[in-house]
Amino acid sequence: MPDARVIEDTVALDGDGSVIADARHHAARFLTRVQSEHGLPVSARAMDLTRLVVSELVTNARKYAPGPVLMELRIAGDTVEVAVWDSDPVLPVARAADAGRVGQHGLEIVMAVAQGFEVQQEPVGKRITVRIALLDDPGGNVSGRHPQ
Repeated sequence: MPDARVIEDTVALDGDGSVIADARHHAARFLTRVQSEHGLPVSARAMDLTRLVVSELVTNARKYAPGPVLMELRIAGDTVEVAVWDSDPVLPVARAADAGRVGQHGLEIVMAVAQGFEVQQEPVGKRITVRIALLDDPGGNVSGRHPQ
């Protein structure tokens, strides 16, 4: 960021299935705060996609990893970064397209809507970081990305 402000938030998620909804609400509050307190614009698309990405990443972390999950939200230039850490060392792999497969499309969805996607092995577990553009360009395209 030009003025070197760091806008970020971290939350530990542990408990029952309600943590997924809590994580989505936490992300929405973070982006609302970014708009109201810091004056940064956030498109409705960015808000929706951030909630979708949070839901998919936290769902997978709760499903496949024992123990708590950490979610970090950070504004990095013109993107919001969503990072989810869990204790499972197995790195996720997107599956090949299969019209007959029911479910297990979350990683494919996340990769399709992200401006950036990174999986990082940690000393314990892994961290998945997804970047989502905050703005749409005047033509309605996601900033920095053009339809194929």
